[in-house]
Amino acid sequence: MIKKSKNLYSFYGDVLGILMLDLKAELYPGNVGNANSYDFPVRFKVLDGIPTDFWCDERGADEKRFEIFLKKAKELEEEGVKAITTGCGFFTAFQKRAAEHLNIPLFTSPLLLVPLISMMIGKNKKVGIIAAGGEHLTHGEFLETAGIDSSIPIAVGGLENSEEFHNGWITLKNKHIDMKKVEKEVVDVAKELLLKNPDIGAFLFECSDIPTFSKATSEATGLPVFDFISFAHLVYSGLMPRCYSEML
Repeated sequence: MIKKSKNLYSFYGDVLGILMLDLKAELYPGNVGNANSYDFPVRFKVLDGIPTDFWCDERGADEKRFEIFLKKAKELEEEGVKAITTGCGFFTAFQKRAAEHLNIPLFTSPLLLVPLISMMIGKNKKVGIIAAGGEHLTHGEFLETAGIDSSIPIAVGGLENSEEFHNGWITLKNKHIDMKKVEKEVVDVAKELLLKNPDIGAFLFECSDIPTFSKATSEATGLPVFDFISFAHLVYSGLMPRCYSEML
């Protein structure tokens, strides 16, 4: 039975709201920005004025961009979605502040899973984090705001030195993306990180563009891979719990 809402809307059924960066690029299934990545209805909203490289330009996650983010998040809440996520893991910089202003769950980044994954694999193993910009991830408040402190062993790898990924989704130089090349770039970064850190026990994809390659990475490394899409489905299972009464 679908629980009736206390409010009335012009449309219904979109469970998850997704705040997307202001960019136009090919987003294939597995990408946060492709509705076919989910087993449930989603609603997208573009963050006009926040570019794809906001996390590394001079302005960064400044107050003006936070205001844009919060305004759009509140719009999604008013439209009736049950939870909100984002199209970039670096939005973890806004996690704590924005969540305080909303009445529905907000999970800005799969980085929020890192403390949980660390508990799952034990303190003798590291969580291998793959980011769009690994060097940028280790600076600022991106890790701290996700609850990742020095007590949690991690190893960070990035795609900043890639060619196909970087020109397809960061600089936007390539209008068409060779997914096979990107898959190799992602898998190679994971394998190199594992070679340098053989004590990695699981991978976490921070970047919203690479869950498409989680399976290939898991098969190449033999390790579990967590990402934006698996996180979204976990949250969905809490928003819409399965009914077991008919099995009793």
